[in-house]
Amino acid sequence: MTFDRFPLHERVRAGVDAAGYTPPTPIQSKALTDALAGRDVLGLAQTGTGKSAAFALPLLHHLVDGPRGKTRALIVAPTRELAEQIHEEIKKLGRKTGLRSATVYGGVGKKPQEKALRGGADIIVACPGRLLDHLSSGVGSLAHVEVLVLDEADHMFDMGFLPDVRRIVKQVPESAQRLLFSATMPKELRHLAEEMLNDPLRVEIAHSAPASTIDHALYPVDPGMKQELLEHLLDRTEVRSALVFTRTKHRAKRLAQRLGRKGYQVAELQGNLSQTRRQQALDGFRSGKYDVLVATDIAARGIDVTRVSHVINFDVPDSVEAYTHRIGRTGRAERTGDAVTLITGEDARQVHAIERTLSMRIQRITVEGYGGDAVNRCETRPGKRGGARGKGGRPSGRGRGQESRPQPKTARPEGAAAARPKDGERSHDGGTPAHKRRGGRGRRGGSGRRSGARRDGAASREGGANGR
Repeated sequence: MTFDRFPLHERVRAGVDAAGYTPPTPIQSKALTDALAGRDVLGLAQTGTGKSAAFALPLLHHLVDGPRGKTRALIVAPTRELAEQIHEEIKKLGRKTGLRSATVYGGVGKKPQEKALRGGADIIVACPGRLLDHLSSGVGSLAHVEVLVLDEADHMFDMGFLPDVRRIVKQVPESAQRLLFSATMPKELRHLAEEMLNDPLRVEIAHSAPASTIDHALYPVDPGMKQELLEHLLDRTEVRSALVFTRTKHRAKRLAQRLGRKGYQVAELQGNLSQTRRQQALDGFRSGKYDVLVATDIAARGIDVTRVSHVINFDVPDSVEAYTHRIGRTGRAERTGDAVTLITGEDARQVHAIERTLSMRIQRITVEGYGGDAVNRCETRPGKRGGARGKGGRPSGRGRGQESRPQPKTARPEGAAAARPKDGERSHDGGTPAHKRRGGRGRRGGSGRRSGARRDGAASREGGANGR
């Protein structure tokens, strides 16, 4: 299937061809025909599935032959990074249309934004707070908007933007086409969808599960040895580009500083940084200047970097939704990727909530010398022998770039079970040292810090939930 099947304006199609977009992703295939016809759309799909093009192409198609000098399309996004990502997508796909796009968000000067809102741009990509500041000051108008898009709507709800979004929607003409896209759809957002959408086409692409191209693994660790285990993984596994998530911006800053002092090419992305520094970090990570990017959840939605080989959860996320959003930064556009989570004894309840919701048993990999055996003993619960598979049909936890790890010989019998079979635990032999993979020069100018890994391939006991 190609984009030729869709009745795109010839100048929009030229942009698609120039961008090399072929074939359409599943959400594009299912949404484009109705969206191009002007129908409202409710699209539910995980990050990295092509949602941006699914709304950008209909938007460009509708605007290309119309008047200029007015705000005719509005895209609302929760974060600056996501707004910039969408803006770049619009520019790429609309390069042959002559349509102008601009971003509106906080942390930067208002003058260029005021010019854009007063007619300098046909398409505005905005974060809710700054957009309302301008509108409240009499700068710009949404009276001529023909297409309204809400992207990552669930994250806007999480960040408390729902009242602001409702205020924005009320200023958009009822005749405007409305497109709402989200990775998840909590009940609060269902009400918003019912309010703003008129007889929408509902497109749902496995939005409750991570992409099947992602392999998952859990690494039990003593809380005091998390950073050492992280460094061990960065040095000893086939990590080309690692996105490391922490729960707080202060921890992201400290962790990035510590990794930098150890010689890693690392940047941080968190809310206390200026927009210039955030963009520099993201651009450097995207270009390969940085091998490691330490980020918080607030920045997760705007990181569209296809080269990410590993997402590493330094801290277990607070919710299942946050887990799927984080790991959606790898395995994008049907590429493969690995999701690694460092877990302590206190994380058992959240780990099992993630497994229960995703209907998969994530494999534990124990690395000797980092306290993982003690964590596993604390987590042990009854279960069956066997290897569990995720929804993608591949063994969970079998990370690419970890081929040198021995496979489990057996899993210990642990009594009568829950409904799903469990994986056997794998040991970790340390993988290929960084200095060998990089032609004699490691990520920090040498080899990994310690081998410290169990080499006999013996399976160790699986973790379970004791609660907090």
